[in-house]
Amino acid sequence: MPRPTGDSQLTAKAPGTVTDVNLRLARPEDAEATREIYNTEVTGTTVTFDLVPRSLEDQLAWLDQRSGAMAVVVAEIDGRVVGFASLSPYRDRPAYATTVEDSVYIHSDFRGQGVARALLAEILDIAATRGFHAVMARIVGGHDASIGLHGSLGFEIVGTEREVGRKFGKWLDVVIMQRML
Repeated sequence: MPRPTGDSQLTAKAPGTVTDVNLRLARPEDAEATREIYNTEVTGTTVTFDLVPRSLEDQLAWLDQRSGAMAVVVAEIDGRVVGFASLSPYRDRPAYATTVEDSVYIHSDFRGQGVARALLAEILDIAATRGFHAVMARIVGGHDASIGLHGSLGFEIVGTEREVGRKFGKWLDVVIMQRML
């Protein structure tokens, strides 16, 4: 996988996948595109437990908070941002500093084409390069595509938090997955 500095070109070979995905670290000018992708999930799905769409200012601050050791990687196809993956602190207490949490979001028009897998693989490489020890994934129960994606890249289910979230009038479980680096 490409290193997290500069732009990188990934060519997916599997049938039904995109052939040219450019992966690169996010820049402030990506805030609007990543915000649109994320807010679609906020308002229409349970894959994020956020209830209020982010403003552009919120998204810029979110990107800024992931500079330094954390990261956001975007996937571009023909110059258009079609997805992103991020590393965030797992918990705020100092003993958790070597553990991060990943997130992956893909524009609905580009799902099932290998973009999420490319992004997750890249963000895992970045986490390893930056010295993290473990990556956690917190996935809403029943989101089989995300659970399968993470499992295919070496994550294991380590637990389930029962009915810890409520959105759209439904109680939601969270599946906890972990990958040691």
